[in-house]
Amino acid sequence: MAKIEGDTEEVIRVRIPQRDKGEVLAIVEKMLGGRRVTVQCEDGVERMARIPGRLKRKQWINVGDVVIIIPWEFQNEKADLIHKYTRPQAEWLRKKGYLK
Repeated sequence: MAKIEGDTEEVIRVRIPQRDKGEVLAIVEKMLGGRRVTVQCEDGVERMARIPGRLKRKQWINVGDVVIIIPWEFQNEKADLIHKYTRPQAEWLRKKGYLK
């Protein structure tokens, strides 16, 4: 999803969390094992998130990765991880002010 021109890399498309659907940006803090991670969300809550099989098989999730989660309706301290950003996409989010 990136276009390379010389030495600079320009991100073309970055998925933004859809707030109306309850999506929240988060940073992975700790790997718990068993497809579970602890994430620090942008709303200040630390949650335990599940990694679905479709992401587990295609992408590795590591500590420090920027992800999108959807908190559970009935247990706010738990969530489902739905998207992982690449490093250039995460830098774009920081530059545009979505991340601190």
